[in-house]
Amino acid sequence: MLRTHTNGELRQEHVGQTVTLVGWVQRTRDKGGILWIDLRDRYGITQLALEEGVESEEVREIARHLGREFVVSVTGTVAERYSKNAHIPTGDIEIRVGKLEVLNPAKLPPFLIEDDTDGGDELRMKYRYLDLRRNPVRNNLMLRHKMAQAVRRYLDGQEFIEVETPVLIKSTPEGARDFVVPSRMNPGEFYALPQSPQTFKQLLMVSGFDRYFQIVKCFRDEDLRADRQPEFTQIDCEMAFVTQEDILNTFEGLVRYLFKEIKNLDFPTVPRMEYADAMRWYGNDKPDVRFDMKFVELNEVVKGQGFPVFDSAELVVGINAATCAAYTRKQLDELTNFVKRPQLGATGLVYARVEAGGVVKSSVDKFYSQEELQKWKTALNANEGDLLLILAGPADKTRKALSELRLEMGQRLGLRDKDTFAPLWVVNFPLLEYIEEEGRYFAMHHPFTSPKPDDLHLLDNPETIGQARANAYDLVINGVEVGGGSIRIHDRAVQARMFSLLGFSPEEAQAQFGFLLDAFEYGAPPHGGIAFGFDRLCSLFGGADSIRDFIAFPKNNSGRDVMIDSPSPISQVQLKELSIKTDVVGK
Repeated sequence: MLRTHTNGELRQEHVGQTVTLVGWVQRTRDKGGILWIDLRDRYGITQLALEEGVESEEVREIARHLGREFVVSVTGTVAERYSKNAHIPTGDIEIRVGKLEVLNPAKLPPFLIEDDTDGGDELRMKYRYLDLRRNPVRNNLMLRHKMAQAVRRYLDGQEFIEVETPVLIKSTPEGARDFVVPSRMNPGEFYALPQSPQTFKQLLMVSGFDRYFQIVKCFRDEDLRADRQPEFTQIDCEMAFVTQEDILNTFEGLVRYLFKEIKNLDFPTVPRMEYADAMRWYGNDKPDVRFDMKFVELNEVVKGQGFPVFDSAELVVGINAATCAAYTRKQLDELTNFVKRPQLGATGLVYARVEAGGVVKSSVDKFYSQEELQKWKTALNANEGDLLLILAGPADKTRKALSELRLEMGQRLGLRDKDTFAPLWVVNFPLLEYIEEEGRYFAMHHPFTSPKPDDLHLLDNPETIGQARANAYDLVINGVEVGGGSIRIHDRAVQARMFSLLGFSPEEAQAQFGFLLDAFEYGAPPHGGIAFGFDRLCSLFGGADSIRDFIAFPKNNSGRDVMIDSPSPISQVQLKELSIKTDVVGK
C-alpha cells in the first residue's frame, strides 16, 4: 500500500509515530509562518502542519502551490495539536510533514467538495464522480452497502439461496413499458430487460429451489419522479410450500432485523391492515400511520339540511386536524387551493372550528344549526381548539383529495418526522381492477397472483368478478410502499382462467407465457413471494425523499445520464448490423 494509515484513523496514541498518508487536498490555510492542509480520503480528514523554520522550505514551497483536490502523498510525524478540533475524530492530532509529493494535480472543481456544496443537482450529476467524494453522498452509499450485507445475512440464515436470473428476456404486455434490446443474431427480434424476475423465480420454485432471493436490477420505461429510476434494485424473494402467513412472518423478520441492525430500533411486531380499511380510513393503499387523523364518513350526519354540495355528493368525508382551530383565513384559503389543484380536483373545502365552550363555527353556518354542527363534532371526536376539514363529491376522487390533504396537515403539524418509523402490512387487495377506457379487467398486482381460495367462485359470475380478493400483501413504511408480493397461482387451470379474465386468448397466453404454463404441468408446488424496493428502503432509512441520493450513478428526471450523455445515437454501422432503420417521429 502507498499509505500506512487512512485519514480517519490516527489518534493521540499514535503521537510520535512516523506515518505515510495519501488523499485529496480538501483545503489549505496559509498564515505565513505556518501552513495547514486538510487531507481527505473516504475515511476522514487529517490536518497537516508545515511551520516556518521547522519543516523544510522545499516542502513548504510544494505545499504553497497545492490546489483543491490535488492528489498527494505525505510522510511525517504524528503530533498533538495545540488547538484541537472536537468535530472530527482526528481532531487531537496533526502531521508534521517531512516529505510531500504531488501524485496528481487537479483542475479546480466546478463546485465545492463540501458537505454543504454550492453545486446544483444537474451540475453535480454531470460531475457525479466528484459529487461522490462528498461525505453525505458517500455516507448514503455506505448505508446502502450495510443494508445489502444485512439482507444477505438474514436471508442466508433463513436458508435462502441467492440465484442470478437473466437480464435479456422476453417482452410481456402487462405492467409498465419494457426497455428492449435488438438481437443482431436474430434480425427483427428483440430481447426485453426484466421489469422483475417474476416468472424466473416461479420457475425456480418448480425446480425445487424452495427459498430463493436476489438483490437484482430491474428496468421499467415509465415517467420518472423522486422515487423512480428507469433502472432500480429489488430484493426479490420467493418461497415454496408456504401460506401467506409464512411469508408475512419471514419478511416481517427481515424488516425488523434491518431496523435493529441499521437504526438500532426494535419493532416487536408489524401491524396489519385490510386494504378496504386502508381506503376507508386513509384514502389510499399505503397509509402513513405515524399519525392518526382517520377519515370519518359523514353522509348520514350532514345530508338533508338543504346544502346542495353535501346533499348531491356520493361521499361526504372529513378529518379532525386537532389544535388547528386558530388557523387564519389565509391558511384556510391555502388548504382550499391545495385540494382544488388539477391533480386532486376537489371543488372546494368546508371547514368548521370548535371554539371556546365547544361551540362549532363553520363555513356553511347558514345551512346548519348549532345542534346539527354539534353532531359533526361528535362524529369527528373533536374537542375545543380543533379544526374539522370536510370534502364532498365522487367517492374515489374525494378520498384521494382528502388523503393528500391529510398528509399535508400531517406535514404542517410536524407529524411526519423522518426519524420516526411506522411499518405496516396492507393485506387482501382486490384481485382485479376494471379500466373503463380499455373495457377490460387488469391484474391489480400481476397475472400470476392467486385469488383468495374463498373467493374463487366469484370469478365465475360477471357481476362478482370485481369483488374477488387477491392473496396479496404490501409492506408500507411511513406512507411509502417498499415491498409487495402475493401467493402465486400454481394450478394451470386457474392460471388459464386468470389469463382469460385479463383478455388473453389461449393462443396469446401460450405465446407469452407458454413456458410457465408448461412448467406448471410438471409438479408446481404452492409458492409465493415478495419484492422490496431496495432503493426506497435505503432512502427511508437515510431520511431522504429521493432514491437518487442512494444510487451511485443515477439518471435525471428525463431518464438521462448527463455524466456520460446517455442515451445517445448509435452509428449507422451498428444500426445496419442490427437490421434496424430509424425514422424518429416528432423530433
